[in-house]
Amino acid sequence: MRFCSNCGARVGFRVPQGDTLPRHVCDDCGTVHYSNPKVVVGAIPEWEDRILLCRRAIEPRHGYWTLPAGFMENEETTASAAARETLEEACARIQVGEMFTLINVPHISQVHIVYRAQLLDLDFDAGEESLEVALFHENDIPWDAIAFRTISLTLQRYFEDRRAGHYRFHAFDLEAPHAGMDIASASRMTTSE
Repeated sequence: MRFCSNCGARVGFRVPQGDTLPRHVCDDCGTVHYSNPKVVVGAIPEWEDRILLCRRAIEPRHGYWTLPAGFMENEETTASAAARETLEEACARIQVGEMFTLINVPHISQVHIVYRAQLLDLDFDAGEESLEVALFHENDIPWDAIAFRTISLTLQRYFEDRRAGHYRFHAFDLEAPHAGMDIASASRMTTSE
């Protein structure tokens, strides 16, 4: 950041008074510009014993499969963000249920939240950010083509819980991938649950 979004003057990078971390601070008006983690919110849309996945039409991970999810917008709740993202990416309407996973991804300054949700009907289609959308049984999930470690981890826990007969909340801290690590093995790396 070079200029203040409040007054347009140049900003410096220093620890403001009363703070402990360096921030972009306006040299004229004194506005402190914070850079905080982004919140990614999504849903596991369920229909009977299948779940809805989207094949990405955008980068990163173009052509790979994911749950409908995206960045939370201002002035919305996490549940409404999950419903909006599902509508945008899969043209699907859902009833948002309980929060299922909360995954901290500190190496990219993100927090990922995924809810369980019920599809309200089978009227779905690919949105602008999706090449296609489809319902999958567990045995048909394209595990080698899942876009993100957070989604792989969420799906693994979802199917484990379903086989166990009860769903519970899962919280994880996801480590940065190591050189040569594949998506599947990196997805299993957690430090808390």
